[in-house]
Amino acid sequence: MPTMVPDAKPRLSSDELHALLQPFEIDRVKHPLVVVGIRGYYRNTMGAPHVNDRGIYDDALFIDSPSVTAAYNGNTDPSGYRKGQGLGASKGMATLKSGVWFVHRFDMHRGKYLALCQRAGEVSVTRDGEPSYDDTGMFGINIHRGGYKTTSSEGCQTIHPTQWESFIALATDQAKRFFGDKWKRTTVPYVLIEQG
Repeated sequence: MPTMVPDAKPRLSSDELHALLQPFEIDRVKHPLVVVGIRGYYRNTMGAPHVNDRGIYDDALFIDSPSVTAAYNGNTDPSGYRKGQGLGASKGMATLKSGVWFVHRFDMHRGKYLALCQRAGEVSVTRDGEPSYDDTGMFGINIHRGGYKTTSSEGCQTIHPTQWESFIALATDQAKRFFGDKWKRTTVPYVLIEQG
């Protein structure tokens, strides 16, 4: 059975998105291209009411640059639950913490296809456990293509597969436009916002 996805793409104007980005004080001259995730964007219209569900495309992702703002249906949570403990082999499933992350670059996701991959630094996550706990490190929290029957995430940020090609093509186009031949070596900030 296909996983749930909204009937329409998220709707925010450039001005509304920029207002959400303002508290993060990102230097948009240095970082003209950003990707923004809004966790729980469809919190009250999909899944359990007032809950940020896992395993459905109830979040929003945006590409923003001086020349474009584009919206996509996405997922910012792991697909399921896996309780763990400590920081060894029995780690719990990871959920990326909100904030701005200057760690993503264009690279191959699991060696298979171009995506925005965590290559330039560590991120902080909350892991499933009793109780849940925090962890920081290089976990491969990438922005990549999701699936039809699952959101395909063990902590990654995923885009619905029908929208993935559009997302990565636009992100690549904008990176080449603003960074030239350095587009693969340039960090693209990812801002994850919790919907209130």
